[in-house]
Amino acid sequence: MIDGARLVAWLEQAGVTHLVWLPDSEIGQWEPALRASERVRLVRVCREGEAMAIAAGLWLGGASPVVAIQCTGFFEAGDAFRNVVFDLGVPLFLIIGYRNYAARQRPDGDSAARFLEPVLRAWGLPYIVIDEGNALDRLMEFYGQQRRTARPGAALLAEHRL
Repeated sequence: MIDGARLVAWLEQAGVTHLVWLPDSEIGQWEPALRASERVRLVRVCREGEAMAIAAGLWLGGASPVVAIQCTGFFEAGDAFRNVVFDLGVPLFLIIGYRNYAARQRPDGDSAARFLEPVLRAWGLPYIVIDEGNALDRLMEFYGQQRRTARPGAALLAEHRL
C-alpha cells in the first residue's frame, strides 16, 4: 500500500487540487495525511456517482481533481462515469481500490475482483494495476502520461485481504 504522506507529497507536486473520495479500508488510511495537506482539498462524497459529478464540476471550473474509490463503487458510478468521461469529454483520473485482488482468478473468488479489469477494457479506459514495489513511481508516471495526453485513466491499487 502507498504511504499516505508520500501520496500527498506526490499529489501536491503533480498539481492535484482536490481528491474526491469515498474511501475503502485500504485507501482510507491516507485520510490523516490528506487532512493535513494545505494544497490538496479532500472532498468526501456519499455515493461514487456523486464523486464523478463533483470531480467533473471541479475540472470544468479549472481545478485538477482525482477520484479515489473502491472497485464496487466504480460499478455503482458507471453511468455517471460514462456520461462525464465519454459524453462530456472530461479526462478524469481515478484511483480504484482493487478489492480482493489476490482472489480474482479463483472461480469462487469475489466477483468484484473478477469483473473490474474486463469492464475497464470494455470501456476502453487506460489503466494500470499497482501491486507491490515501486507503486508510487508507477502511479506518478501513468498519471503524468494521462495528463499530458488529456485522457482519462485509472490506477488500480491491489488489495490483498481475502
